Amino acid sequence: MSADPPGRGRRRPLPYLLIAPAFLSLLVVLAYPLADMVALAFQDMTRKELFSGQAPPWAGLGQFRTILGDGFFWTVVARTALFTVVCVTLTMLLGLFVALLMRRTSAWVRAVLAGVLVAVWAMPVMVAAAVFRWLFDTDYGVVNWLLSTLPGVDLSRHNWFTDPWQGFAVIVAVVVWGALPFAAVSLHAALTRIPAELEEAALIDGARPGQLFRFVTFPSIKPLFVMVTTLMAIWDFGVFNQIWLMRGGQPEREYYLLGVYSFIESFAVNRYSAGAAIALVTVLLLLAGAVVYLRQMLRLGEVE
Repeated sequence: MSADPPGRGRRRPLPYLLIAPAFLSLLVVLAYPLADMVALAFQDMTRKELFSGQAPPWAGLGQFRTILGDGFFWTVVARTALFTVVCVTLTMLLGLFVALLMRRTSAWVRAVLAGVLVAVWAMPVMVAAAVFRWLFDTDYGVVNWLLSTLPGVDLSRHNWFTDPWQGFAVIVAVVVWGALPFAAVSLHAALTRIPAELEEAALIDGARPGQLFRFVTFPSIKPLFVMVTTLMAIWDFGVFNQIWLMRGGQPEREYYLLGVYSFIESFAVNRYSAGAAIALVTVLLLLAGAVVYLRQMLRLGEVE
């Protein structure tokens, strides 16, 4: 019987000491606001308590009964879920396409693509929203002008945001534009770790390109693909800035997602506790996605 290696079975304190500053920072920054939001969701905060400093009365589950019994809340939940599915699907499909393209191009083309992706990733959301608002502007929009050059198409002075479906199509484009670089670079990094011998053996055995991708390439990157997809879903489910900026700080009810709805209820309608309750429900829904993300992280750690 072989003896256990030295140190086996004992946990080294160094890794925990290294992550302690980050953990404490997150605890200080997030713990108090989250606890305050949870408490506010079970109270009935009004302007009177806000300006007088008095403790708001306890409402128990009253705020949750109100929002969960409101049909508009469930409309916003369904709209948020649909928006998330569309954004994540487009982001991952385009990211996978760009990653595969980068893999098959020459080194200098790959460097140019990587530089463009990094530039897009570094662009602030405010700048990206301003660019897209100009592109789809009613009077001076480049998109309207380009589409109007097609035979039988006249989109002069066309307002894309009059119809919520068209408006959300523009907002989806902004979200996908900003998220695409992360997905593409992450998937490309996963593709570079696939052994070339594995794919060469499949080709020698007569595998076609589609079969090669289905049975060799994609299974090799599937853990990371699922992890990035989950992370994208968490981000897109909480989208706020893009909608707020594209609608000039005054989004219509047809453009409410959960993040926007919570903000409007809290700071525009001054229903502070109702807004906190909506935010708490949103956090709980996001935690479900976070659990999936953490499970994939643990699986990747076990594989490595």
